[in-house]
Amino acid sequence: LLLLLEATLLWLASGSYHPFRNGFYYNHVMNDEGTEQEKVVYLNEAKLVVETPKDPIYSSSGSNVTLSCRYHYEPDLEAKRKIRIKWSKLRDDYTKEQDVLVAIGKIYMAFGDFQGRAHLRQSDRREASLVITDVRLQDDGKYRCEVIDGLEDESDVVDLRLQGVVFPYQPPRGQYRLNFHEAERVCQEQGAVLANFNQLFQAWSEGLDWCNAGWLADGTVQYPIRQPRKPCGGLHLAPGIRSYGPRHRHLHRFDAFCFSSALRGEVFYLDRPAGMTLEEAKQSCLDAGAEIAHVGQLYSAWKFLGLDRCDAGWLADGSIRYPIAKPRANCGPAEPGVRSFGFPSKGRFGVFCYKER
Repeated sequence: LLLLLEATLLWLASGSYHPFRNGFYYNHVMNDEGTEQEKVVYLNEAKLVVETPKDPIYSSSGSNVTLSCRYHYEPDLEAKRKIRIKWSKLRDDYTKEQDVLVAIGKIYMAFGDFQGRAHLRQSDRREASLVITDVRLQDDGKYRCEVIDGLEDESDVVDLRLQGVVFPYQPPRGQYRLNFHEAERVCQEQGAVLANFNQLFQAWSEGLDWCNAGWLADGTVQYPIRQPRKPCGGLHLAPGIRSYGPRHRHLHRFDAFCFSSALRGEVFYLDRPAGMTLEEAKQSCLDAGAEIAHVGQLYSAWKFLGLDRCDAGWLADGSIRYPIAKPRANCGPAEPGVRSFGFPSKGRFGVFCYKER
């Protein structure tokens, strides 16, 4: 019985179990003139309606979130029906949707990274909400709630957005050295993921201005401009997100726009009178029960915890940076931000460490 149920859930997740769409059965019939036309037949003499929130739902890394989804019939059906529910995540590049969870009655199965983190909330017989625990950076995006009643199939989409910070990233080798897959990897190494367009747009609306083009999660290359200027698309273009469109993921090379969310721990600064080399800095963090911080962790501490330190320090990628929440003399430009001294091959500095709570 368990094997049969599992096979049924997998069949449901595959999306190949029904050739119907939009809540109706489409039947090809002949009209009086002998030509074919589509006739729409309502099943159960009632229309199935699925509803999700129209506004985005906001969460942060490590939190729990509920994606609300409810359904009803027009006109209402009082009889209890055997409903099947499927949740899937839409991909930024519009390729095949990612299966999240399928359910028949009270029995459900979660898939992939959502195993052990996703379950249904069914406080009454017309609710099909998805609960995600321990939210991760890659959970950001649009989710489809699909309700199947026999041959009827209706769905709606809910938008989950993580509160976070976007930062441009260049590797030690310099500008425009990353293909798409390398950009994905370097963001992950910095405690982040490749940003999507919504995240870049939000960062632009909050003041991000960066003239170097970088990869986004959908395989496009874009960059945000607040102050139009000649090297950045021209003086006469309006402020906005400049786009190169989709690029070849193996052959073309650019920088990356990474996205990081709130921290589960703290970032703190350590120093010695004579400073430290990179290796000494890593050991100092270990001695303090921590690890050397990644770039994404420093940006998150600056963005969400107001970390403000006018002292340059090592990070895990070998770069030297410092976060300024309250601009002041001798601490860089007049705007808040994370300052960078690049990737020095030698030198002695302090270090930013990260420790889990």
